[in-house]
Amino acid sequence: MLRKGRWRALLVIPVIAAAVALFVFHGPDWHLVHDAFTVVRWRWVIAAIGLNLLSVLARAFAWDTTIKQSLEPPRPAFPLVFSAFSVGLFANAVLPGRVGELARVAVLRRRLPGRRGSTATLIGSVFAHRMFDLFPAAALVIWVLLTAKIPGWALTSIALVLALGAALFIVAMVLARRAHRDALEGLGPVRQLIARARLGLAVMRAPVPAATAASFQFAGWFCQLLAVWSAMEAFHIHAHLSTAGLVLVLINVATIFPLWPGNFGLVQIAIAFPLVNYGVPYARGFAFGIGLQAIEASVGVGIGLIFLAREGLSYAMLKAIDDAPAESAENVLAEEPERVGSRSSG
Repeated sequence: MLRKGRWRALLVIPVIAAAVALFVFHGPDWHLVHDAFTVVRWRWVIAAIGLNLLSVLARAFAWDTTIKQSLEPPRPAFPLVFSAFSVGLFANAVLPGRVGELARVAVLRRRLPGRRGSTATLIGSVFAHRMFDLFPAAALVIWVLLTAKIPGWALTSIALVLALGAALFIVAMVLARRAHRDALEGLGPVRQLIARARLGLAVMRAPVPAATAASFQFAGWFCQLLAVWSAMEAFHIHAHLSTAGLVLVLINVATIFPLWPGNFGLVQIAIAFPLVNYGVPYARGFAFGIGLQAIEASVGVGIGLIFLAREGLSYAMLKAIDDAPAESAENVLAEEPERVGSRSSG
């Protein structure tokens, strides 16, 4: 029987081969790419990094809001939530798939020793947090549709993702309304697990906290939009903010299915081709795509490494989460959780 990693390799290899072929036949003139980097304006790069940091902070506050509605006191302090969120960013940046979502749950769970069922509840809170992306994403897409030129190949993917997001949001609302803490007693193990996961959606039936979480997500997306625009300025791409919105939409489309870390190469091609319609040379657009992804990765990897060290974890442990079944992910990091929990109260 083939292991999970081997099955993944068999599924991904044809896609990677196609991506490599696309990269070879549609790759840029590397001399021109090099030239584009020689004239980068670093003050705009610093501004983009700072805006990305603000985006991360806003998104972490959104998750913290969902957690506060999901868990009974005592709840984890925001520094612990931000630490777990940052480790999740690092995992998403360096590993394929969305292992970062499980990693942040596992990191936070090990700081909550003795909280039975909190893993399922935290997973539910992550799902609720991701659902609040639907509103800023939809607003961004509508604005870009009205003000920019979205490539035809991206329209189908955008429509499918928004439709799926809307369906999942409705499902989350229904499940949230059926979640009650006092209904856990007497349930079997599987039904109790599902019920605890529903508790993670509690924010979706609380109007004020839900609006707060959505506002933080809007702030995070807006900071990221400004970061994209700043990066464009760094590469001497002087365009309207709506063009930065187009780039942000295309990045999200190109990374819907993270087949390898960052989908590097695919992202650059997805950005460079549409920018040609705005008078941006293909090589410069490609260089900008590399620079933009490097800026975003520097934030995710940079703060992720800091908090990975703070938590006493390693890359190997995150890789073990990727290889482990979702339901046992917390056990990978559960080395003496009482000792870890007492080491820092946040």
